[in-house]
This record gives sequence, structure tokens and C-alpha cells, in this order.
Amino acid sequence: MEKITFATQLLQYFITGLTIGSIYAMVALGFIIIYNVTEIINFAQGEFVVLGGLVMVVFTVSAGLPLVIAFPATVVLVMLVGILLHRLAIRPIRKPSVLTLIIATIAASILMKGTAMVIWGKDPFDLQAFSGRDPISFLGAIIQPQYLWVIGFLILITISLSIFFNRTIIGKAMRACADNPDAASLVGINTTNMILLSFALSAAIGAIAGIIVTPIALMEYDRGVSLAIKGFGAAILGGLGSFPGAILGGLIMGTIESFGAGLISSAYKDAFALIVLLAVLFFKPSGLLGSAEISKMKRF
Repeated sequence: MEKITFATQLLQYFITGLTIGSIYAMVALGFIIIYNVTEIINFAQGEFVVLGGLVMVVFTVSAGLPLVIAFPATVVLVMLVGILLHRLAIRPIRKPSVLTLIIATIAASILMKGTAMVIWGKDPFDLQAFSGRDPISFLGAIIQPQYLWVIGFLILITISLSIFFNRTIIGKAMRACADNPDAASLVGINTTNMILLSFALSAAIGAIAGIIVTPIALMEYDRGVSLAIKGFGAAILGGLGSFPGAILGGLIMGTIESFGAGLISSAYKDAFALIVLLAVLFFKPSGLLGSAEISKMKRF
């Protein structure tokens, strides 16, 4: 039997932390997309992740659809849920304040969690790993193939968002709405549609995160609250309003949790990340990559 050294353990914790952090980063990106356009903190973001995993279970396990069909179908369905969230919970509010809209997203989160419990029950669900579960050995550390899918999708999402916001007309229109909604309206940009698109995009990213993490950590109806808290914490740590900050914050939080659980105790893994978050905000309230103008959409 191969002897496990301390260096190997540290590498294992780092790889696990990157994987967990990639999920937190995706959730944080969902927060940032909506916040930059509306200044709303969408606390239903974690429920998009849960729906992504649970709907994928229905399509692949219950309906028997192949992965290449079930994956985009799940993303589209959760995007529709994001659109309904905007249409039914956000848009009808007259003369909304930011606080009122945030409370509306919390109420929507509770409703979505209850609905998921009624439909799927309280048992956790598993998905077949995309590339099987045969572990890969790397310098003594064990890597599950699904880890590579998680990290790979974070890279793909990052590149796609960068191209979308910097190279496409619609992406630039969303940035204009984030910069100055009134001026954007004056030049003919439909700000309502841009807000609707922000909810759809954040739901799609949440669905992808839920799909790719379920083969690793299972998925159950009440996982959304913890994911939303971790994702929001990652967005704050990196700098609310900053896309690179959301990614960096998620990776840092995941890595801290992994090392804390492995080297000290898994019972306090959430506390370790929270302590670091508070320490960073004490010295730099705007976050690692944030600025005083956090309401502006940042370039990649």
C-alpha cells in the first residue's frame, strides 16, 4: 500500500477545495449577474442549483434521457423558472425598494424549497458521474473524474461570460443598464428585458452548477440555503459587483473549507471561511477585487 505523506494530504485538500470552490464561484456569478443589473441580492440563487440537480435526476434516471439531451433540457427548464421568478415575484411589485425586492427573493426561495420537497421528498438523489467513478491518481492524491468536469465548466462559463459581456450587443446592453439604466432607456435599450435576461442567465449558471455537483455530493431539496449563503459570501469576499472577484472568492472559500476540515475539524469548516471573510472585510470592506463603486458592472 502506498504511504500517504503530509504533502500528499495537502495536495488532496487543495484539489478538493478547488472543486468545492468552483461550485461556490458559479453561485457567486449568479448573484453578481443579477446584482449588477438590478442591485438586487437574489437569495433564491441557491434554489436554481438545487433544481438543476433534481430536474437532471428526473430526466436521466426517471425518463432515461441521454446526458447530451438531459443536460440542455434541464438548463432551459431552470432558466424558465428564473424568468417566472422575475415575472411573478419581482416585476409586479409597484415602486419597489431594494429591500422589498430582496424580501421577495427570500419568499420565492422558501416557496421553491417547499415545492421541491413536495415533488422530490426529503431523500438525497444521486446522478451518474459523467466519466465514471474510477479515480485518477496524481502525485499520490486521488482525483475523481467529476472534479475535472466541475473545474472545466467553471472555466467554460468564465470564458463564455467574458465574450458575452464584452463582444455581443446584448451583453453590452446589459452592461449599459448596470452603468446607468436611465441613459440606457434613452438610447432605446429595453431595461425590463435586460433584467429578465439577467435572471435567466443566473438561473442557467445555477442549473449547471447543480447538475455537475450532484454526482459528487448528492442533491436534496433543502441544499439551496447553504449554497446561497456560501455563494453570497464568495461574492462579498471577492468584491460584490466584480466577476473575477466572485470566482476568486469562491475558490478561496472552497480551499479554506477543505484545508480547515482536513487539518482541524470538519465540524468547523463553515466557521473557517466565515472568519477569513470577516477578516478581509475588516481591512478591505469592498472585498478583494471590489471598489467603492460596487454597483458598476466590471469587465473581465
